Amino acid sequence: MLLLGLLLVLGCATLVMLLFIYLTSETYAKVIRFKEEQFFLDPKTAEKQRFPSIEDESTILLSVIVPAYNEEKRLPVMLEECLDYLEKKLKSDPRCTFEVLIVDDGSNDRTTEVGLGYSKKYGCDKVRVLTLSTNRGKGGAVRLGMLSARGEQLLFADADGATTFEDISKLQNNLKELVKDQPMDKALGLVCGSRAHLEKEAIASRSFFRTVLMKGFHLLVWLFAARSVRDTQCGFKLLTRPTARLCFPNLHIERWAFDVELIYIAEYMKIPTGEVSVRWMEIEGKFISYNISWLQMGRDLILIWLRYSTGAWKVHMLSQTSKVK
Repeated sequence: MLLLGLLLVLGCATLVMLLFIYLTSETYAKVIRFKEEQFFLDPKTAEKQRFPSIEDESTILLSVIVPAYNEEKRLPVMLEECLDYLEKKLKSDPRCTFEVLIVDDGSNDRTTEVGLGYSKKYGCDKVRVLTLSTNRGKGGAVRLGMLSARGEQLLFADADGATTFEDISKLQNNLKELVKDQPMDKALGLVCGSRAHLEKEAIASRSFFRTVLMKGFHLLVWLFAARSVRDTQCGFKLLTRPTARLCFPNLHIERWAFDVELIYIAEYMKIPTGEVSVRWMEIEGKFISYNISWLQMGRDLILIWLRYSTGAWKVHMLSQTSKVK
């Protein structure tokens, strides 16, 4: 009788939680953008110009979105490598036009000033800085960057430069295979950089506790969200403009687990998805509480599954499909 009572209480608690989530879930994702975040500064003229919209047609080949929070020290290393590669590509092929969009996620250091220094050096047609009024989280910063980009292809890359930037060519080749003979600006496709091939080496250098957390997180991802991608958290992902237009306005998670929701949406909408191994190294210089961040991501994964399972978030995604097509 005691066991039956416990099961009954657990069942009732689960139903109450599902009902609460269903009633409190927003049908549409909330994309909050303050007025001042709609403009970027041209440091050469000191004039502010309005960002374009993801709904506009693309005007360049590639947009690189770099979310940055208190990254004044590590950002220059990443930008030097990134811009050196992109400038060489542009010189060898005039069609390889690009922009780098640095999204300062409410930093309290000189991240914006560092970004504006590169904007002044290369011109704001190539480097722009979007400074957020308040901290949104990595997912929120990437989303607003995506919604402000001009590229036919869009990449988001971490500000720490942990991934070798020239490996973008691998992602671009895989994206071409995914879209096949379709025009890139009309096709759906997402390619994820992956560190899965480095997993054994990473486990050997991690503490037992961090390894358990990592394995537990991967299990939760597989159970509740994405199954087509082994490494969901690598901050190096490339997608077509129609994919960004479809997925990013629908993201509800603004912090670490946003990658998982992005892949979840791609799987749900049957968007062609690829995974490509990239070179990656551990970069020092910023402390992250992995214990807390992984617990937060685990919580978000369960919420993603519960909320999508109730159907509370599906209406807007389906209505967006007609816009892409």
